[in-house]
Amino acid sequence: MYNLAIGYACLVIGDINTSLSRCRLKNAADSNLRAIALANLLALEAMIDYNIKQGISLFRISSDIIPFASHPEIEFDWQNEFRELLDRMGSKIKSAGIRVSMHPGQYTVLNSPHTRVVENAAADLQYHAEFLDALSAGWESKIILHVGGVYGDKNKAAASFIENFNRLPEPIQSRLVIENDDKNYSAEDVMEISQVTGIPMVFDNLHHLLNPSSNQLSQYKWIELCRATWKAADGKPKIHYSQEKDGGIRGAHSNTINARRFVDFYNGLPDKNIDIMLEVKDKNLSAIKCMNAVNPDLPVWRLEEEWARYKYLVMSRTASVYKEIRDMLKNNHQVDTLAFYEMIDRAVEQLKDPEAQVIAAQHVWDHLSKNCSDTEKKRYHKICRQYIEGAARVQALKKHLFKCAVNQDVQCLKKSYYFYF
Repeated sequence: MYNLAIGYACLVIGDINTSLSRCRLKNAADSNLRAIALANLLALEAMIDYNIKQGISLFRISSDIIPFASHPEIEFDWQNEFRELLDRMGSKIKSAGIRVSMHPGQYTVLNSPHTRVVENAAADLQYHAEFLDALSAGWESKIILHVGGVYGDKNKAAASFIENFNRLPEPIQSRLVIENDDKNYSAEDVMEISQVTGIPMVFDNLHHLLNPSSNQLSQYKWIELCRATWKAADGKPKIHYSQEKDGGIRGAHSNTINARRFVDFYNGLPDKNIDIMLEVKDKNLSAIKCMNAVNPDLPVWRLEEEWARYKYLVMSRTASVYKEIRDMLKNNHQVDTLAFYEMIDRAVEQLKDPEAQVIAAQHVWDHLSKNCSDTEKKRYHKICRQYIEGAARVQALKKHLFKCAVNQDVQCLKKSYYFYF
């Protein structure tokens, strides 16, 4: 099993055991909080198990695992209540050599001019540090933070960040890393703060594209400069990598990572001893894609595993690409990994073809029909007919097929990406 340091954030696509739950503050009764926290922790454990199986060694944990953990009006001793589960997950993470991290949201602003906001930010950072501590994660497991707002005076705002950082307890300081953002603080700005505070810096390539530094250094030069801010105790230097969505809002992350563009970027890195966190809509799918794409010794069975998860999705979009990929994989001694993923991307990007959708649904149904009840069979044919007539959406058809697959515990279908797009 290869183990490249390419990871993803927060959610797993294609595994029904990894869904996270939330609740509103008005519904945050003790019993509800405990039930949601337990469900989320079990979902996190399923994510860890998935990452271990896939050989993914870099993963960002969602901030929402414990609802309202830093809220001043809610007291919930989750560390002790779920000690056994947290210890079990921590042992799995350590044994597998997975590096975990967390990234507080946009409301955790350490340089706000409002005292209450800063206090809340400090409390939120305390929760994130406590969660990583509860997993017994080493100091290489970081909390990523943006510097914050400008508030009319960037120099003053940067000084406020430094002042408030210096007030944080040392265990939180040792976890923090800062990154350049897409509007306020360029790589150059963040580097200045890093040099004053000693906080390691994460370089974000898309943010740099949107908010470049005045010195116009290349992204590779910035990666090398950021590398120097990481001490041995901080673990390997880390960067964020994303691609902009074509035709989307400026700065929006792409739905998937274009493999060839990623490989070009990766090959240009002067030192590949670095962790790369992908920020992308399809999460683990792109992580596996990029890991496979830069692995020169990738066994063909890895792509065959990928194809098993993608094939019905591709079939539902275009029969021609489905045939191209199937024919490619027949020649199992010479498979072009980049060409494989380019065909996958080309298929997924195509507009939904009703005829192709029906063909794919029928292939899935052929797997299930012999073990379905008469009621399930009647419902399938009814929804299929309604879809053909334009009276039902394809999601209704997929929902019924997925329910049948779950009832029959058909693993290859439960993990098929056909149901998640």
